[in-house]
Parts: sequence; structure tokens; C-alpha cells
Amino acid sequence: MFMNLKYFRHAAAIAAAAIIILPSCKLRQAYVRPAVKTDSLYRGMYGNDTTSIGNVSWKEMFKDQALRLLLQQGIANNYDLKVAVARIKQAEANLSQTKAAFLPTVSVSPQVTQQKIAATQGGGVGFTPNRVYELSGSASWEIDLWGKLKGANKAALASLLQSYAYQRSVQTQLVANIATDYYNLLAYDKQLAITRQTVEKYKEDVETNKALKQANRVTEASVAQSEANRYAAEVTIPDLQNNINQTENAICLLLGKQPGAIQRDSLDVGHMDTVLQAGVPAQLLSNRPDVQQAEYNVRYYFEQINVARAYFYPSLTITAQGGWQSSTVESLFKSASVFGNVAAGLTQPIFNQGLNKRRLLVAKAQYEEYVATFQQTVLTAGQEVSNAMYAYQAVGEKTNTRKMQLDAWKRSVDYNRLLLKGGYVTYTDVLTSEQGYLSAQLSSVNDRLQQLTAIVSLYQSLGGGWK
Repeated sequence: MFMNLKYFRHAAAIAAAAIIILPSCKLRQAYVRPAVKTDSLYRGMYGNDTTSIGNVSWKEMFKDQALRLLLQQGIANNYDLKVAVARIKQAEANLSQTKAAFLPTVSVSPQVTQQKIAATQGGGVGFTPNRVYELSGSASWEIDLWGKLKGANKAALASLLQSYAYQRSVQTQLVANIATDYYNLLAYDKQLAITRQTVEKYKEDVETNKALKQANRVTEASVAQSEANRYAAEVTIPDLQNNINQTENAICLLLGKQPGAIQRDSLDVGHMDTVLQAGVPAQLLSNRPDVQQAEYNVRYYFEQINVARAYFYPSLTITAQGGWQSSTVESLFKSASVFGNVAAGLTQPIFNQGLNKRRLLVAKAQYEEYVATFQQTVLTAGQEVSNAMYAYQAVGEKTNTRKMQLDAWKRSVDYNRLLLKGGYVTYTDVLTSEQGYLSAQLSSVNDRLQQLTAIVSLYQSLGGGWK
């Protein structure tokens, strides 16, 4: 044995006396979530229905199979998510390290010492050097009287939970980015198809005007106008193709792969059939990863305050050392060679250059900072939900009007073309109606895009995408 049992008893007695003698005040404070107001957080939306699309998994939310495949690839290969996973591993290692601080520090030290006594101390010429063999061990254990180690452990746990929330936040953002870029891509496809169809119609107009010019029913100016109208539409095609190319590349980057083509469906097919429900604002505290992340930051710095307070109080450390020591290897492990000692000591900080005080002030200031950040994050979440819901409603309100506008412009184009052939109108009238119809068609595509992106924004703002 390294040491006698009575030594442990003496050390325990010293620790108990220290706990009784030292001021008995509750240093550790229990964490309480900072006050946040969730009433009326959603503008113009009231009710107690807790059903929220934020709780719907992305596989159920998005019906487009091509989009689902892209989301699956993104979640598996996105580099931002890989960075988030690496942060989790770091936080897990830090938590394990704080847990290990509760255990004693143990070390083993084998050594051989050889010495020769000087002549002044009794040695002489030819004196044989004295050799000592020793196998010893030591242990040191800090008793966590004031919760310093516990506070560090709690802070590390909050940091780990924050890293998990960060991963969920990254995935939520990733799902929204892929879906938004995908719908932008479908909108560009639709606008390109409309533009190409329009160019073909304008080519027919050019031929019609040339024929009417031969019949002396229109002027050369009408022919030139029809050609200019055709080129004005045709010149937008390269820009649309460039937008398509860049959006495909952006999606590839989110998927963690080289730039290339993206398999996709059409904007005209059904993409989502989920009833849009926002639930109640209080659900943001548990649904939105960024809100959770902000609160875990608050908890981390709250625990740092507890740790900083503990530094003002004495630390109790129990140390022990023991082993075997002998002049020969053969007798090293005999009972007569055993030595050992145990000690318990208190270390009370008296003058530390103001470090403990500054540590506490810094921890309190950081806590205040992240409380404000948490409260601001909740307000921002409410704003995003309100904006997304209103954007979706606004698009719905203009849908019928847009349909009527399209119908009116279409009839205007058809009538003016007939009247042009009869010589009742000039090509300027046809030109005006054609340009109006093209603009309305492109705006209709934008309406559909706004509707889809508003749904994605609402889904993300409610915390959807990580389940």
C-alpha cells in the first residue's frame, strides 16, 4: 500500500473542517432563462393553435422529388455542415476535459539515483558510489468546494448544446438556400421558355409587316419597329441563360460538388400542399435553432460568472505520495522499503493583481451582451415570421388580378394583330400590346416565385428544415 488509511482520515477531517470554518454561502446560482416577450410577436396573427409547419420535416414539406434529392445530397455533403460537425467534436472533447478535472491527477515515477559521498563527508579514494532504486507515485485532488469545476463543466455542456444548435441552424439555412435557389432556377427556366416563344411570335410579326409593306398597307417604319421588338426580346435570352448557369453553380456549391447541370422539374407542377400554419410565438424558443443557440450562449456565460465567483474563495487540495525505495532491486518491493505521505492544504487568494475581480467583471459583461443578443434574436425571429406570412398573403391577393391582366393583354394582342392586317391600326398599337403582354407573363412567373420563396422563408423562420 502507498499509505496508511489513517492518513486519508486525517485529510478528510481537514476537508470537513475547512467546509465548516469557511463562510457558508451559496456561490453557485441556478440558471434562469432571461425574460423575453413573445406576446404579439407575430404581427396581425393571433390564436392559440400550436400547429406549425416548423415541426414538419423537410421530406414532408417539399413534394418535388428532384428538390428532395438535392436536399438529401446537400445535407450529406455540404461543407458548412461538416464544419458544424467538427465543432461538435471539439465541444465534446472540451466537455470530457472538464469532467476529468473532478478526478485526481496520478503520476508514476521510477528512478535510479547514484551518488558518491565527498571526502569531507566521510568518503575516500576508491569509495563505491551509493545507488538507490525508487518506484514512486503521486496523486493530487482538488476538492470542488465552491463549484468552480462544476461551473466549468456546466459551461462546457452549454457550449456543446450550442454547437448542436449551430449544426441545426446551418442545416435550416442550407435547406432554405437550396430550395430558394431551386425555385429561382425553375423561374428562370419558365422566363426563358416564355421569351423564346415570344421571339418566335415576333418573327412572325416581322414577316407579316414585310408582307403588308409589299402591299403598301404599312410603312417601312412598321417593319423596322417589328424587327426592333423582336431583337429587344431576343437580347434578354443570354442574360437568362447566364442566370440559369450561375444558379446551377450556386446549388452545386451548396451540394459540395463541382459546378454542373442540375436535374429539375417545372415551375408549373405542384411543389407544396402543406397548410401554412405558424403556431404560437413561444414555440420559436424551442423550434428555431438560432434562438436556441443564442440562449445556450447566455447559459455558457452565466456559468462563467459562477466560475469567476469561485476564484475568490480558497481551494482545497489533497496530495499524496508513496512508493518503494531500496539500495537493491531485489529488496525494492519488501515492506521495509515502503514510504508515503499525504497532505491537505488550503490556498486562499490574497493578492492576485486584481485578476479575480476583472475576471468576474468580464464574465458579467459578456453575460449581459449575450442576454441582449438572445432577446434581439427572438425579436428578429418574430419579424421574419411576420414578413414571410405577409409576403405570402400579398402574393395571393394579386393572383386573380394578375390573371385578369394576362387575359386582357392577350386579347389586346390578338385584336391588334387582326386590326393591323385590316389596316385599322398601326404597328405601334400592336407593339404596345405585345410588350405589355410579355411583361405581364414575366411578372406572373415572378408572382409564383415570390409565393414559393415566401413559403420557404416562413418555413425557415419557424425553425423548419432540421428535422
